[in-house]
This record gives sequence, structure tokens and C-alpha cells, in this order.
Amino acid sequence: MRSLIEVCVVGSLLIGAVGAQSPSPALKKGVSVQMPVASHAVEMRAADEPKATVVAITAEGKVYSGIEPSEPGVLNKLSATTVYVKADARAPFQTVLAVLDALHGKSVVLLSASPANAKTAGSVMSPYGLKVLVGR
Repeated sequence: MRSLIEVCVVGSLLIGAVGAQSPSPALKKGVSVQMPVASHAVEMRAADEPKATVVAITAEGKVYSGIEPSEPGVLNKLSATTVYVKADARAPFQTVLAVLDALHGKSVVLLSASPANAKTAGSVMSPYGLKVLVGR
């Protein structure tokens, strides 16, 4: 009987210790694209924030604001001052230009795959990108 109580106490301690550990970061929902590599890209952790505005352009030229389908022309109505754009490496260049044109006056970060020299400490990679200025 005593060993059963000891097992229960040890089990409770282990469950409590596991529950007290910080959870791993949840992956943000989004549209998956095959991003090109930029050798001078820098880490852009803010792109993974829950409130970050991410626009995705697929290989077929479809545009998404978050996970919702969108048209490039309506992206100028986004309220965010910084917009993260992740375009598939095979996306039509005209579509990428239309998205950038619609985002004029905003701070735009073009997301890319991590450069070859990026440190891969964990299994979840932070986003990388280049900040660009889109003028009028």
C-alpha cells in the first residue's frame, strides 16, 4: 500500500513539473508558400506575432490577407503600418508588383526562407526577410 502511495505522489510531481514548463510557440495559421532565399535576410520574429499582418502570394498568383483570399487592390485598406509579404518563388512578378503597389505608404517586409548561414538552434525557424520602402 505504501509503494502505491509513493507512486501516486511521484506521478503527481512529474505531471506538475511537465505542466509548469513553458509551452512551445504555436505556429501561426497561414498560407504555405515556397519562399526564395535571400542571403542577406535578417530574422523577423515580429512576423510570427499574433497581431502581425501577413499577405501571401501563391505560385498561382492568388493573394491572401492572413488566410482570407483577397485582391491586391484592397490591400491599401489594411490598418497595419507594417505588412509582411511572403511570395512564392514562382509567383507571377506582376502580382507581386500589384501587391507592393497597393501597400504604398506602409512599411513592407518581404519574407524569405532562412539564409544558408542562419543558425538552426531549434526545430521551429523564425521568419527571415528584408525591409523595403514602398514609395508613392
